[in-house]
Amino acid sequence: YLVGVGRADCTGPVAQVPLMGYANPEQVGEGLLSRLYSRAFIVADPGSSTRVVFVSADIGMVSQRVRLEVLKQLQSKYGELYRQDNVILSGTHTHSGPGGYFQYTLFWITSKGLVRPALSSIVNGIVKSIDIAHENMKKGRIFINRGTVENSQINRSPFSYLENPEAERNRYSSNTDKEMVVLKMVDEDGHELGLISWFAVHPVSMNNSNHLVNSDNVGYASYLFEQEKNKGMLPGKGSFVAAFASSNLGDVSPNTRGPFCANTGESCDNPQSSCPIGGAAMCMAKGPGNDMFESTRIIGQNIYLKAKELYEKASQEVTGPLRSAHQWVNMSNVTVELNDTHTVQTCKPALGHSFAAGTIDGVGAFNFTQGSVEGDPFWDQIRDQLLGEPSNETKACHKPKPILFSTGEMTWPHPWHPDIVDVQIAAIGSLAILAVPGEFTTMSGRRLREAVKSEFDSHGTRGMNVVIAGLCNVYTHYITTYEEYQVQRYEAASTIYGPHTLSAYIQLYRGLAKAIALNATQELPRGPEPPLFNVTNLTLLPALRAENAPANKTFGDVLEEVRQEYREGEVAEVTFVGANPRNSAENATEHNFLTVEKYSNISSSWRVVLNDASWDTRFYWSKGSSGQSNVTIEWHIPAGTEPGMYRLRYFGHYKKAVSLFRLVTVPFEGSSSEFQIT
Repeated sequence: YLVGVGRADCTGPVAQVPLMGYANPEQVGEGLLSRLYSRAFIVADPGSSTRVVFVSADIGMVSQRVRLEVLKQLQSKYGELYRQDNVILSGTHTHSGPGGYFQYTLFWITSKGLVRPALSSIVNGIVKSIDIAHENMKKGRIFINRGTVENSQINRSPFSYLENPEAERNRYSSNTDKEMVVLKMVDEDGHELGLISWFAVHPVSMNNSNHLVNSDNVGYASYLFEQEKNKGMLPGKGSFVAAFASSNLGDVSPNTRGPFCANTGESCDNPQSSCPIGGAAMCMAKGPGNDMFESTRIIGQNIYLKAKELYEKASQEVTGPLRSAHQWVNMSNVTVELNDTHTVQTCKPALGHSFAAGTIDGVGAFNFTQGSVEGDPFWDQIRDQLLGEPSNETKACHKPKPILFSTGEMTWPHPWHPDIVDVQIAAIGSLAILAVPGEFTTMSGRRLREAVKSEFDSHGTRGMNVVIAGLCNVYTHYITTYEEYQVQRYEAASTIYGPHTLSAYIQLYRGLAKAIALNATQELPRGPEPPLFNVTNLTLLPALRAENAPANKTFGDVLEEVRQEYREGEVAEVTFVGANPRNSAENATEHNFLTVEKYSNISSSWRVVLNDASWDTRFYWSKGSSGQSNVTIEWHIPAGTEPGMYRLRYFGHYKKAVSLFRLVTVPFEGSSSEFQIT
């Protein structure tokens, strides 16, 4: 094959934009723990123009809006080379990235509308990562390996899982998929190019009290792998690219100590995930660490160490033709043939009551609990008044789900949920990547993989490695099994196309697999094209205004100085007169907010040892009154830091009024005093 890899920043605004994942409007960005990246991998057939592109981006999920804008840019740059059938865009599912990049109304509610700077940085970052991969294509080889990851996940809806048939459950040793699949890419001289790992775990080690943008546990695994391979480079730099991509993580949590009542400390591992005092809102899962930062590192390191071992031992080469198949499908109206005599339908999208309960990884609002198969007259009445009552047809279609939001029947100012969904498979030789538009649960994923594998087998393409890539192309929430759906925990209440959603996807993906096996992808109907709504910017974000420094101070001045001396394990901390970080994001795509610098006696100059992409630094922005704000930079000094003289620097932009109607953006910087590490 020809192989190319690329990585580009897609962080976007780190302040004032709600973070995407927990749907908690209070969880708004206030700084940066680690940068977000898009990682692209292109595999091409040297003899033809056949290509496959796989992108994993450090974002909550790929939205339809992101995908349509990326494809548009790729078409204007590369013509017909990169298309909807051969480009897979997957989100890692971090819950700590900026939101606001959706065109469907439901997602506007908790992310203050459509936030153009957030959308643009994701779209441009993805396109740039593909550009870099495109420009660096070289002859290469791909190897595959698989193995088991321990101590890194639990099933967060075990009572739903137990609804699946006993005979089916008995075939598996665990209620989560512990298998990791790793691809290793090298050039023809054996130089290492990159890695893709697929493993099913929610990146929710950072909980919904976090306000720092970061890529969570899988992002930390990428960071460790890239730091090791790009020796001596700053984080985010260097040619080796390591993507830790999502899979069927629907019911899989990294919070391995399980659910406890926050007020009493007792377990709340019950079908309703509810506490005797305080109800479901008190039931939260704990990770393995003392706090969420440590839990993120522990889970991330587990994943990284397994990937490293599998990567080093990978010897099975991937060979064979490149093929891809794609269709757009109206998922609100699919007829599924269960057998020769029975057909069933999918439904218009709707969310159930338990959607509002959230999960043990991020609890919901009010008094909602998981596992509600009855509606609540109080909330139903409010909903009927504000948003309108669901039709009888939709109610019947979704049974036993009590509908909270009938999103498929809500169209103001735009539809609230997608109808048109991408289904897609890309095959690289013996590897089939199923790009799925949401979060399949453990058992749903197993059924889908098995069905696709047997479809390939029955058409003579035997021994395919089938892997699920999660959160691709358009976000449609969750996909549970029919049995799990019956008990209506959070994942089932969020299976938006009704009880037969999984059966519909299995039928559709079998169709794609058959077309690939029979070399008939040209004959697949394209399906109805998704809409691109004419909304470019519609947001409740506060406008950027002129800013001020306190009296007798200027931007970048130190307000609280570092100590003169630290040892490893301590935190060096400095506070500056700051400005809104959104100014920087809107000014430059890859603005670096901070550096840790070490003094070199040999060259008598300062050299940068860390940037804001480092997991050891934290950048906090706090807004004050009358246009003032502060920035605090922390460096958590790791074991093994070289003794010597250091300083912390801050780089920002502030808005200045030059006339009544005109603001200009002015760059500035600040530096701490020097300090000794002993």
